[in-house]
Amino acid sequence: MPSLATQIVDIRVSGLVTTHLDVLALELGLETDASKRSAAFVLLVVQTVLGLDDDEALESIVEGSGDFGVDALHFEYPVDGEITIALVQGKYRQSLDGTQAFPENGIAKMIDAVGALFDPGRPLTLNRRLRSRVEEIRSFVADGAIPRVIAIAANNGLSWTPEAQQRIDAATRDFGKQVEWQHVGPGDLLARLQQRSAINERLQLAGAATVETFDFRRVLIGRCAVRELARLVDDHGDQLFDKNIRRYLGLAGNRVNQGMASTLRAAGERRNFYFYNNGITITCSQFRHNALQQGNWQVQVEDLQVVNGGQTARTVQRVAAEAGGTIDDAEVLVRIYELPPDDNDFVDAVTFATNSQNPVDLRDLRANDPRQRALAESIGALGFRYRPKREERSVAADEFTSASVAEAVLAVWLHRPHQAKFRRREHFGTLYDTIFTPDLNGAQATIAALALRQAESRRKRPPLNAPDFVPYASRFAAMLIGRYVLDDLDIDLAQLDHRNFAQAHDFLERESSGCLLRAETEIDAALRRLFNGRERTLQRLAATFRRADLVEMLA
Repeated sequence: MPSLATQIVDIRVSGLVTTHLDVLALELGLETDASKRSAAFVLLVVQTVLGLDDDEALESIVEGSGDFGVDALHFEYPVDGEITIALVQGKYRQSLDGTQAFPENGIAKMIDAVGALFDPGRPLTLNRRLRSRVEEIRSFVADGAIPRVIAIAANNGLSWTPEAQQRIDAATRDFGKQVEWQHVGPGDLLARLQQRSAINERLQLAGAATVETFDFRRVLIGRCAVRELARLVDDHGDQLFDKNIRRYLGLAGNRVNQGMASTLRAAGERRNFYFYNNGITITCSQFRHNALQQGNWQVQVEDLQVVNGGQTARTVQRVAAEAGGTIDDAEVLVRIYELPPDDNDFVDAVTFATNSQNPVDLRDLRANDPRQRALAESIGALGFRYRPKREERSVAADEFTSASVAEAVLAVWLHRPHQAKFRRREHFGTLYDTIFTPDLNGAQATIAALALRQAESRRKRPPLNAPDFVPYASRFAAMLIGRYVLDDLDIDLAQLDHRNFAQAHDFLERESSGCLLRAETEIDAALRRLFNGRERTLQRLAATFRRADLVEMLA
C-alpha cells in the first residue's frame, strides 16, 4: 500500500500536470501522460528543494531527448568566483508502492553529466533547452568561475543502492569537494511541503547572560555551546529557519562557511569561535528563565525561529556530526528577541536588518515599502495586478511580480539589460533605489514588464530559424522594444503615464512580432561589428551579453 507521503506527492504531481499542461506539451514536447507526470515530479522537486518560483522552476526543466541524463538544471550567477549549479535527475514510477531504489544506471548518467557538461572545451550533443543553459554556464567557467555542483537524485521510492554509492564514492575521488550528492524521496518532499508548527524548546546557555526591556520588547543576550546549536538543528531541521530569508549555502564552495568549519576543527582555534562569529539571532513569542540563578540559565523559548545565523547553525551541525565530542569547548553568541506574534512588520524589519549585509533576495521584506504599495495601486488602476510578495500560485496573464518589474525596469528604461539578468541578487538591495524611484509609475512599470514578457516568450519558444543569440538576448530585445514604444508615441519616458498608456499598450499588442524582429536585426548588426569575423560560438555569445559594450552600441 502506498505511504501517505507517496500519495501526497502524487496528488501534487497531478496538480502540476493540470496547471502546466501547455508548457509540458508545447515547450517540452512531452506527449504521453507518463512523460508529463515525470516532468511534473521534477518540477515539484526543484520548486520544493531549491525554493524556486513557478517561472524559475519551469525554466530549469530540460527533460526530453538529448538531455544527457539531466532532467533539470538551475544555476546561480557567480559569487566570489564560484558558480553554484543544481543538477536534478528524477525517476517517477506510476506504481506508488515506494519500494524501488533510485537506479544505479541513473547515478552513472549523473556522474557522466557532471564530468562532461561543465568542461568548456568538450563537444556535446544536447537538446536546445539544455544546450543554451550549459553553454551559458560554460562561458562563466571559461572566464574563471569555479563550478560547485549539487547533484540531486529524486524519486518516489527509496534511496540509491550500495552499488550506486560505490560509484559516487569513486566519482568523489575524482571531483573532490566540488560536487555534493543528495537523494530526495517522498518523505523529504512531504517534510518540506508541510506547514510549520511552532517550535517550543529549552535552550541551555553558558555563563552569565543579560535581559533587558526596550520599548515593551524583551531581549536576552548570552552565549551557548555550539553543541547545543547542533542539537537544535538535528531535532528540528529546516523548520528552525522558516523565517530566515537565506538558504543554506553548504560547506563546499562557500568560503565563509568553510572558514567557520576550519575554526571548529582546529583544536587551537576552537575556543576563539565566539569572537570570530557574528552569532545567532532568534525571535520568539516568549522566553522564560530562572532569574534567581546567577548563570548557566536554561531558557524556555516559545515559537523559536532562527532569523539570522542559519549558515552558522548548519555548519556547526555538520562539523559536530563528523567531530564527535571534540567541539564541546566552542561557544557562540546568542541574541533572543521576544516579539509579539502579531508584530509581523517588526519581525520582518529585524530579519532585514540582520541579513541585509549579505547579497540575498529581499523582495518580501520590501513589500511594505510605500513605493511598492503605491506602484501596486498605480498598476491596478490600469487593469493589471502587482504582487509585491512571493506566492505559491502561478502568475496570471494580467499580473506582474515585483521581481519581474524590477528586472524589466532596469533593462528597458535604465538601459542595463546585462545587470537586469546578472545582478538579480541586488535588485532589492543595492539597486533598489535606482529601480524603484519615486517617479516610477504604473504605466512605465507595466509597459516595461510587457516588453520583457514578449521577449521572454520569444526566447522560450523560438522558431526553428531564430538567430543563435536568442537564448541570451531577451533583456536587450526588451530594451529596444521600449525605445520603439516611445518613438511611436513621440514622447520621452517621463511623459509615459496613465494618459497615454492605452496607446502604448495597443502598440505593443499590435506590433509585437514586428518589434521583436526589428530588435533582433539591430542586435545581430551590433554583434557582427563586435565579433568582426571571429567565430560566434554559444559560449562567446553568452559572455558577450554580460558586457556593457554591446549595451552601448544598442542604447
